[in-house]
Amino acid sequence: MQWSFDQVRIFVMTAETCSFSASARRLGRAQSAISTTIALLEADLGVVLFERSSGRQPKLTEAGSVLLDEAREILKHCERLESRALGLVRGEEARLRLAYDEAMPYQPVVNSLEALAQAYPFLDVQLASSAQGEVSRKLLERRADLGLMFHHEDVPDALERRRLDNVEMVTVCGAGHLLALQPRVTRQQLAQYRQILIAPYKSGYPGGEPISPHVWRADSFYATAELLMRDLGWAWLPRHVARYPTYLNHLVELASDWTPPPLVVELVWRRDEPLGPAAQWLAERFAVELAAIG
Repeated sequence: MQWSFDQVRIFVMTAETCSFSASARRLGRAQSAISTTIALLEADLGVVLFERSSGRQPKLTEAGSVLLDEAREILKHCERLESRALGLVRGEEARLRLAYDEAMPYQPVVNSLEALAQAYPFLDVQLASSAQGEVSRKLLERRADLGLMFHHEDVPDALERRRLDNVEMVTVCGAGHLLALQPRVTRQQLAQYRQILIAPYKSGYPGGEPISPHVWRADSFYATAELLMRDLGWAWLPRHVARYPTYLNHLVELASDWTPPPLVVELVWRRDEPLGPAAQWLAERFAVELAAIG
């Protein structure tokens, strides 16, 4: 078969206008050229697409009606191809791989990705939700193009960072823990019970130095919350994690004389791979969405 994109486009236009002459006017061609193109397409496909009666508008045959939907899909795929090619000419990425800390506030991430789909409808996106430390590792190993993570001091020099916003931290224990009975806890009281901290030992995260001499460590805020639900200790958690629906009525936020400073949310990427337009757009959107939740 030797049919072309132009023939398919004329077929769809003629079917939608129910007129060879109207199709010719819209495409800026002679009516005879439209009729010839349709005839050649019918010859290539081996079917009759339109019933032609003298003095009447062309009407789709049964075969023409069946093939019309397929022709429209072909046009859509061609438009996507042209749009993707134009984006590449303009320097847009064909693919964006995002790695983000699993404890990142959920709504800003989802809202930003929804907006990205509208702004860059043909961009391929790969998402990776990771525990502490994995985001920067994925960037270093070139398994991600853009990272969304909490600031810590040990980020490799090969990565560029941009501060976006803060996430509030709270002191938390399980509802059945003895500390939950206290209206307010002091540093000395906290030191009497097991503390669960984020690993590794030298993470550089705010609050990384223990108060209690008895410490457990985890690489995930959510894993920490699961331990707290079983009254195995107390911890500092991002407030949105402590209030995650799964943990409601199982975790208690403690009024304390000291809590760590907020976690700083950062956008991270490799210095030797500058951000493309879509990644830059997504970075700005993250900043807006994070600011919106206060």
